[in-house]
Amino acid sequence: MENVFIFFGIILLVLIGLVFIRIIKGPTALDRLICVNIIGTKSIILIIFLGIVFERLDMFVDIAIAYGMLNFITSIAAAKFYQHKRSLTPKNKKIVEQTT
Repeated sequence: MENVFIFFGIILLVLIGLVFIRIIKGPTALDRLICVNIIGTKSIILIIFLGIVFERLDMFVDIAIAYGMLNFITSIAAAKFYQHKRSLTPKNKKIVEQTT
């Protein structure tokens, strides 16, 4: 049974890597913010899997809850910062309107 959780943990790490690539290539700050939230969510699941593998689920659930709260607070703070800044697109990109 542990092998199943290890297998899915490896799959989660691969998915986190793919999302990390999107953070680097993301054209807007909103894309990057969403990708950071996705990585935080996948990390919480990975922490729970580690708790199952090490047979200390009670301890790892507490760590996952604390990490989830930290991820949520960080998301709210970043969203408020970008709302105050009112700029989610890079300054060097121009929005092109199509006229028909």
